[in-house]
Amino acid sequence: MKIAVAKEIEVCERRVALNPDTVGRLVKQGLEVWVEAGAGERSFFSDAAYAAAGAKIIEHPEQLWGEADILLKVSPPQTREDGRAEVDFMHEGAVLISFLNPLGNPVVAQQLANRRVTALSMELIPRTTRAQSMDALSSQASLAGYKSVLIAAAALPKYFPMLTTAAGTIAPAKVFIMGAGVAGLQAIATARRLGAVVEAFDIRPAVKEEVQSLGAKFVEVKLEEETTAAGGYAKEISEASRQRTQEVVAEHIKNADVVITTAQVPGKKAPLLVTAEMVAQMKPGSVIVDLAAEQGGNCACTDPGRDIVWNGVTIIGPINLPSSMPVHASQLYAKNLTSLLQLLIKDKALNVDFADDIIDAACITHAGEIRNQRVKDALQDAVLR
Repeated sequence: MKIAVAKEIEVCERRVALNPDTVGRLVKQGLEVWVEAGAGERSFFSDAAYAAAGAKIIEHPEQLWGEADILLKVSPPQTREDGRAEVDFMHEGAVLISFLNPLGNPVVAQQLANRRVTALSMELIPRTTRAQSMDALSSQASLAGYKSVLIAAAALPKYFPMLTTAAGTIAPAKVFIMGAGVAGLQAIATARRLGAVVEAFDIRPAVKEEVQSLGAKFVEVKLEEETTAAGGYAKEISEASRQRTQEVVAEHIKNADVVITTAQVPGKKAPLLVTAEMVAQMKPGSVIVDLAAEQGGNCACTDPGRDIVWNGVTIIGPINLPSSMPVHASQLYAKNLTSLLQLLIKDKALNVDFADDIIDAACITHAGEIRNQRVKDALQDAVLR
């Protein structure tokens, strides 16, 4: 049983699938771990550290991809500079575990099915108590929420905390966080630690207590429809409810020094939360950090991957924010992966058991077929477009 860690070739990806500590634990279980040379460099993990943990360092990526029984990655398979697709290196029956964006880019799922690869997508790990240790979306969202506040604090031309000095008293910054999922809650906690006055909004009333427990004021909008989807995620709401929501939050956005938006819908364009009209009402020098930039943005003025100034407001649209903290991002992701591997490996042999609800939910391709209906539907929509 060869478990292989591939080097990420995507320019903005600095994470690695396993760190030396988790490699060491797998080796102690009697498993053979291969690591592509240089895989951990951008996460500050050297080949020597992996070798010391018991890994075999592989110089040629074709060998690693072609001979691995289970291949671990962070980002979806890429096309290399020489035009070869990484998927084409894999052999029939191999297992790939990674973030695969199967709802946003279902073509990758079809490529994996054509190669008869068994692919598990980390985005589709169910949000259940039993799967918590494998929930990579949550572990990485926590990092993004934390870093978003630091970015905002660096861009804001003000202090975050209240200060009383001989020169006078400085009022604390006002931070408004839209979305109280994992990223939003971590943003609330971080902004509060920095001394800001924090308000938070979410369409799900059930998160009110969590927001208040972190010391923030919950902005509540009463809607006449269900707002929570399966797994506790926010649900898409009607146009009438969206307009009602925007009316309520507009005043809070206007008064905020910092707005952080976190709302995303898997496989779909991010919902519009902050209109251009709302941005125009904000004070010059205010800051928006849009964590949904990769999905089109929650703010109408967001330019993904860029910092812009619009009407005196700085709007930041970061891409792959967890990757900016690759040491701990890799550490947490490695823990998620190794927890999942415990389900897939029994007595040092691969055991893809679809009776297990976690494996069943995460596995998108097997035996030449796309087995997830949502991914099938996304692929059909992509073909029709």
